[in-house]
Amino acid sequence: MRLVFAGTPDVALPALDALAASGHELVGVVTRPDAPAGRGRKLVASPVGIRGEELGVPVLKPGHPRDPEFQTALKDLSPDACPVVAYGALLPQSALDIPEHGWINLHFSILPAWRGAAPVQHSIWAGDELTGASTFRIVKELDAGPVFGVMTERIRPTDTAGELLERLALGGAELLVQTMHGIADGSLAARDQSGEGVSFAPKILVDHARIDWQEPAAGLGRQIRACTPAPGAWSTWEGERFKLGPVSVVRGGERLEPGVLEVTKNAVFVGTATDPVELGEVKPHGRKQMRAADWARGTTVPAGARLGD
Repeated sequence: MRLVFAGTPDVALPALDALAASGHELVGVVTRPDAPAGRGRKLVASPVGIRGEELGVPVLKPGHPRDPEFQTALKDLSPDACPVVAYGALLPQSALDIPEHGWINLHFSILPAWRGAAPVQHSIWAGDELTGASTFRIVKELDAGPVFGVMTERIRPTDTAGELLERLALGGAELLVQTMHGIADGSLAARDQSGEGVSFAPKILVDHARIDWQEPAAGLGRQIRACTPAPGAWSTWEGERFKLGPVSVVRGGERLEPGVLEVTKNAVFVGTATDPVELGEVKPHGRKQMRAADWARGTTVPAGARLGD
């Protein structure tokens, strides 16, 4: 089949590379417009845009997929299908209708669970033990189209969202290739999603990543892992933002009041509503990331001091 791939960030690259090597004809790439990045705020192409250039195919960067110029250019490429991974823009029906087999999205959950922008983060935060990826035909309703295929992935107790997403991106790339094969030879038909078990995963913002030490330790641990690496979990120290990496729950440890710090020679503990947690990596305001024990050695932490002051 003739394929036009749509995607933007690094997580889409495994699928793009797999499709380029799949035997199908990659005839173009669609990605978000170049965006300011770095200290100089210079315009930089997306990872998918850069890889498309390296592959030597036309790279389309519409301001919005409804733009008539973009839709004309897409029609000129005559795609049979448009596989999608994390493109980042809503597709109007006029664009969805262009390829014969539609736009086929790789979504990082087992649909109908966790429809939306942040399925991996929400699955970790919710304490799910199993997640996966699904390929489905995009329709107007959010992530509600009929499903072609599913893969599953166990969520490990220490998984961050970044680590889990990396595994899903690799496994999902093969799922997307197999989906394209099945559509091409007619062996694969999409099935409507169940109306039961629907849940939503809206984007997690910086404010959502603030730690409330009044919550139980296990839930805080999941929240921090879900927000790692982005948007980054945080609390405050001396009125400034204090970023937190994954923590370890100290089962049966001596109770500490929520937010209260306890510093030992090699560790820093914080009280929660239940067990204390041991801090891992931290990033104080204006400083580099470091081990919590190293931060404490260079900081005066008076008795009874709290995070989230």
